[in-house]
Amino acid sequence: MRLFRSLSGRLLGLTVLVVMLVEVAIFVPSLARFRLDYLSERVVRARIASLSVLAAPDAMVTPELQQQLLEKTGARNIVLRAGGTRILILSRSAMDEVSATVDLRGTTMAEGIWDAFVDLAARRDNSVIRVIGSGAGPEDEAIEITLDSQPLRQAMIEFGGRILGLSLAISVITAAIIFLAMRRFVVAPLLRVAANVRSFQENPEDPNRVIRPSSRIGELAAAENALEAMQKEVQGALRQRARLASLGEALAKISHDLRNMLSTGHLMADRLEMSEDPLVARTLPKLIGSLDRAISLCQRTLDYGKAEEVPPVLRQVRLRALVTEVAEGLGLGPEAGPIACRIDIPEDRTVIADPEQLYRVFANLMRNAAEAIGTTGRPGEIGVSLSTSDGGAEIRVRDTGPGMPAKSLENLFQPFRGGGRRSGAGLGLAIAYELVAAHGGRLELVSSTTQGTEFSIRIPNGRPAGC
Repeated sequence: MRLFRSLSGRLLGLTVLVVMLVEVAIFVPSLARFRLDYLSERVVRARIASLSVLAAPDAMVTPELQQQLLEKTGARNIVLRAGGTRILILSRSAMDEVSATVDLRGTTMAEGIWDAFVDLAARRDNSVIRVIGSGAGPEDEAIEITLDSQPLRQAMIEFGGRILGLSLAISVITAAIIFLAMRRFVVAPLLRVAANVRSFQENPEDPNRVIRPSSRIGELAAAENALEAMQKEVQGALRQRARLASLGEALAKISHDLRNMLSTGHLMADRLEMSEDPLVARTLPKLIGSLDRAISLCQRTLDYGKAEEVPPVLRQVRLRALVTEVAEGLGLGPEAGPIACRIDIPEDRTVIADPEQLYRVFANLMRNAAEAIGTTGRPGEIGVSLSTSDGGAEIRVRDTGPGMPAKSLENLFQPFRGGGRRSGAGLGLAIAYELVAAHGGRLELVSSTTQGTEFSIRIPNGRPAGC
């Protein structure tokens, strides 16, 4: 039974079945033709016997000769029908009751097939069949014989057995040839592919275990090529994962030391609070805020082993003040200059968000925009606008830069793949996308042409202050 659970075994069985069905389709009319030929041969012998009797003087033959003629003919009685009369030529016994009549002069193939199966199914031992065939004289002359059905049935069984035996032999030989051919050209390549998959699974980083396409059959060659491409892609992903793991380990060490340095800077900044210098008093809170964010970012980097950002702590955030702080931190201002920042947000408008995470979102988007404008060598502008509805807030960040490269658009929010600059790591947009998604919102690219780039930030439940 294990043989027929395999592709080869099922193919073998299917081939034998199909060939046998074809042979049966040939066997049925062949059996009917054999029966008609059998009866026609008996009629021809009867015609010769009748001519022999009629050629004898006064149509008289000895009983011994009559017996011999009937035995050669295989008939019980021979009757000549001519001119509307019936002449008994030879008779071995009294006229028995006839169970069936076969007129060979007008029998069709369909009738012959049906009669053949009726004769095979009949189990009566001494039924008599009347057979009518054309005579040797005028058109209206006919030879009529009666014969036993049992010899005919036995002859048909023997013929059918020979045909079925031959059909079975042909089926087995054909199936064996097809089986060997399919094993050679289909099953063997599939087994080779399966063995390669198992080998690759054991050590996917070994380049020697990547399949080498060798099949010349179109479908199998396509499967091998697809498998080769997939295995190479998996190896590339594994190599990238190893690099990222090493990078993460190095980044954790750097973040640890950087956090300590920033903590020292924070302590020194705290001491500046005692200064009476107006400029220090004005800039110190922003400096301390920036240091706090940097220390918090380093701490989160150290906690990255959990592989997720900290869930946002939602509260009302005055959006214009937050965007203004980001712009000042990036050295952008509303005045005309190399890069101006236009903030079209009312003072009293708020959104429900985590201020630290939202700050990082705007910092990444606006820093990218400033760097894009800087590559043109011409003055430019960054615009931030807000529109609200009952469902939430939509914030648009646009710039007048040269647009994003096509390669960046293909993997826009993928880490390490969506960077638009050679020096960039491709993390800014990926981080911003993840942070917005953590708020239940969505970050989308609205457009990117040679006239500039625009992003949309959708945050749910945004509403004006005091509402």
